[in-house]
Amino acid sequence: MKVDVQNSAYYMHLDEEYGAHNYHPIPVVISRAEGVWVWDPEDRKYMDCLSSYSAVNQGHRHPRVIAALNEQAERVTLTSRAFHNDRLGPFLKKLTEVTRMEMALPMNTGAEAVETAIKIARKWGYQKKGVPDGKAEIIVCEENFHGRTTTIVGFSTDPGSRDGFGPATPGFKLIPYNDVKALEKAITPNTVGFLFEPIQGEAGVKVPNPGYLREIQAVCKRHNVLVMNDEIQTGFCRTGKMFAWMHEDAKPDILMVGKALGGGVYPVSAALASKDVMMVIGPGEHGSTFGGNPLACAVATAALDVLIDEKLDKRAEAMGTRFRDGLRALRSDKIKEVRGMGLLNAIELKLSAGKARQYTEKLKSLGVLAKETHEVTIRFAPPLVISEGEVDWLVGKIGEALA
Repeated sequence: MKVDVQNSAYYMHLDEEYGAHNYHPIPVVISRAEGVWVWDPEDRKYMDCLSSYSAVNQGHRHPRVIAALNEQAERVTLTSRAFHNDRLGPFLKKLTEVTRMEMALPMNTGAEAVETAIKIARKWGYQKKGVPDGKAEIIVCEENFHGRTTTIVGFSTDPGSRDGFGPATPGFKLIPYNDVKALEKAITPNTVGFLFEPIQGEAGVKVPNPGYLREIQAVCKRHNVLVMNDEIQTGFCRTGKMFAWMHEDAKPDILMVGKALGGGVYPVSAALASKDVMMVIGPGEHGSTFGGNPLACAVATAALDVLIDEKLDKRAEAMGTRFRDGLRALRSDKIKEVRGMGLLNAIELKLSAGKARQYTEKLKSLGVLAKETHEVTIRFAPPLVISEGEVDWLVGKIGEALA
């Protein structure tokens, strides 16, 4: 294949030739970005409606986040946890205050935060609940998405994530999402935790019934089971609150965070819990070379400050309502359902409309970058700094694509 150097076709060719084919991206190359907008090498402009799966809540290259990155890079970037550094303690204090938790264990990626939470829950079960060694069970939901590690994909119900990667790690029990009765029925004396997403993002932005979070909290408390919220995608103002659990004041026992914690420039994650739960982990029992490094702490501190100072929870709530109202006003006969919370939204298409991929590719030609999931659903999650005018423009382009 002969292509001109430094155009989009050239870069896509290199990806295909030298990279594993573990993604099926929309055919666009992003070479620069700012706020809610990105540009390709040919200087075509697009609105980013995926936000790197909610990792860019603050907008691309937010000046305060970039300044923190550059300033810290001039001082020290990595120390490892073999030593203390002057950025970790202040960051952990701020993070625990924002999450309303007591202690945090910092890692890098969302999947690492989930693996950390699993280890904490199991250790708590053995040390605090008295579960026999090797018998701890964690209940999870069908259509979950918690990451790509071998342990996590072992309890996935998505064939693309699970098939070919067995044997599955034991100790997990699947139940339907948004089903409190199924949760209570699945609990046994060996159950240590219930791991779930407050809104299932990868499954197509599935929002549970009102009261679900409080009801599962009551069930778990009754049976001495840890509530384990994966808010890696729903956290940090995405749903119109700092965390989705705050919509029902249903604070979990273990909270997993990531993505937007890194401000869109650096991988930062954490598992958080009370002191009683977190202190079951001792020195040498879990860790990460890069987890809690000073560069990550500086970036994450700035990322949190932006979310708070710019009141991006309020903006997400207002712009999300405007977006859903606009979509419903389209009255397209191809739309089966519009759903979401804050700026985490989706359109589910009727089967007669065909597969969602054709619409995401049409949107790309109209200057909108969105991504399909589960073949009939299109997810829309723009950066939270989006304006009213930009929301209205986006709704218009979606109308064009559906027409």
